[in-house]
Amino acid sequence: MKEAIKKSEVLIEGLPYIKKFFEKTIVIKYGGAAVDEKGIERGILEDIMFMNYAGMKPVLIHGGGPLISKMMKKAGLEPKFIGGRRVTDSQTVHIIDRALHTINRKIVLELRSMGAKAFGLSGRENGLIGVKKMKSNPDLGFVGEVTSVDTTVVKRLMNDNIIPVIYPLGIGRDGNPYNVNADDVASEIAITLKAEKFVLLTNVNGIMKDKEDPKSLYNTLKASEVEKLIKRNIISAGMIPKARACINAIKGGVKKAHILNAGVPHALLLEIFTDKGVGTEIVK
Repeated sequence: MKEAIKKSEVLIEGLPYIKKFFEKTIVIKYGGAAVDEKGIERGILEDIMFMNYAGMKPVLIHGGGPLISKMMKKAGLEPKFIGGRRVTDSQTVHIIDRALHTINRKIVLELRSMGAKAFGLSGRENGLIGVKKMKSNPDLGFVGEVTSVDTTVVKRLMNDNIIPVIYPLGIGRDGNPYNVNADDVASEIAITLKAEKFVLLTNVNGIMKDKEDPKSLYNTLKASEVEKLIKRNIISAGMIPKARACINAIKGGVKKAHILNAGVPHALLLEIFTDKGVGTEIVK
């Protein structure tokens, strides 16, 4: 009986949030080492499907670094990174396209097998992600910066209650595909869609004052406070681009941004549908 009461309490706690976010757009980015040729952990997809059935409009952007590196090595190419960005020549960019397309298809098929409607998209199709070549010394090759976002096709899918699943390649004015940072792509898509929430799923609990102390987690931060933490080096290394993507989304009009640990079971549902949440939320 006690177990049943606890379950009912969880459902009641989530009800106001289901009402609040009904028909609202939630942009979710999931990448890093957790995304490989197998796709994405089923628990994450269950959360996304739950959101969809609860009347929300989730949009998923994913990466796939491990499979890209694996396919590069198989082709005789050694992965090389400068400043956290993959050096991308003409051969590598096509390998990236094939790897991400493979993952994208598996995610879409998995969502469909679970009963959701989903459709895969490449950022280089239909002018979804327009880019310019990133200026860098040394040159990174076919690495781009986002210059435009056209979400016409994405909105059509959402209006038909279909979950868009997007992988982050962009198209340059020269007609070539470019490798683009997935956090940046997700942030710009969230802005263009006027999303209610922008969620970054990563391998840490959120932004912490002391990386070694889980209790030092910041539950809520203003965008201005996040910028100060970057300057003070409390936010460092790989967390910097994620934090800046969140700041960009908030400045672009997104209501809230969240950094969550994808390893926490049902982290998305716990963050969105409970009072306390499980990660760091960033607000204006």
